[in-house]
Amino acid sequence: MNLAVRLSVVLMLSFLVLQFEKEVTFVWERPWSMMTYLYLAVRYLGILVAMISALWGGLLYMPEAVSYAMFLLMQWGFSVYFCVAEVILIWRLYALYNQSKVLLYVLLGFFLPIVALYIAVDVFLWSRPSAISMQEIITPNIKYCTAFFHIGPMPAVYTAIPVICYDIFLAVLAIFALGKHLKERKELQMKPNAYVVVIVRYHVIYFVLNLANRIFIAILWAHLPTVVTNLILMFNDIAPFIIVPRLIISIWETHANDNCVRFSTTFLDCVCWTSPQPLQQHEADSCV
Repeated sequence: MNLAVRLSVVLMLSFLVLQFEKEVTFVWERPWSMMTYLYLAVRYLGILVAMISALWGGLLYMPEAVSYAMFLLMQWGFSVYFCVAEVILIWRLYALYNQSKVLLYVLLGFFLPIVALYIAVDVFLWSRPSAISMQEIITPNIKYCTAFFHIGPMPAVYTAIPVICYDIFLAVLAIFALGKHLKERKELQMKPNAYVVVIVRYHVIYFVLNLANRIFIAILWAHLPTVVTNLILMFNDIAPFIIVPRLIISIWETHANDNCVRFSTTFLDCVCWTSPQPLQQHEADSCV
């Protein structure tokens, strides 16, 4: 087992253990909402995909046919994971903009072509033997399977552009909501709402993470040194699955450590409105 695989397994298991106590507090012991299901999806789908990636990366020896099947499962799992992460961003923006149905429909309308693009990329780049194949490598000390690409990096670069543009669109909407919120709070001489700041920070971090992931996937076609390739693969196989669930937990943790008024509404996620509302003996914060 190479060092990158070992580090991947250790990091994922460590994250699983360290995060579990907060998960019990903020997920299993509270009423479930839409965000609860999305969190569980990215949490445990991420662990599954990361473990499949570790197995394919050298944790166990497997023949070529099995290696190819595991590779396809891993790549399709990555796509499903990133689609769920995009849905989380859409749901957060829906909260930031006071549950605007128009905005929700617009975001979902633009998101459907992104889902179709993910499917097309997985079929064109990963699922065709003419595009990628497995080959068994035999050395004096080890025998393993590795992937060989039969097409250049440009299809991956071109197909990544719409996804990146969509992420930029989501990030701009989040930053605009933050700017509007800060302006309103400044006029009222009030501190910014902690949840708005945390949610916008989440969007920006995710945008940077997804941009890095797309760049790394594109340059994997180049003939890079083995050490650099292993570092890139370790980042792609670990960082998204750790950061995305952790950011969701951080929002719930911010809510738990802050004093605000909870209203019983149909939107049960711990997110506060961007527009302050007058409340008796309370700062204008309302969590929903």
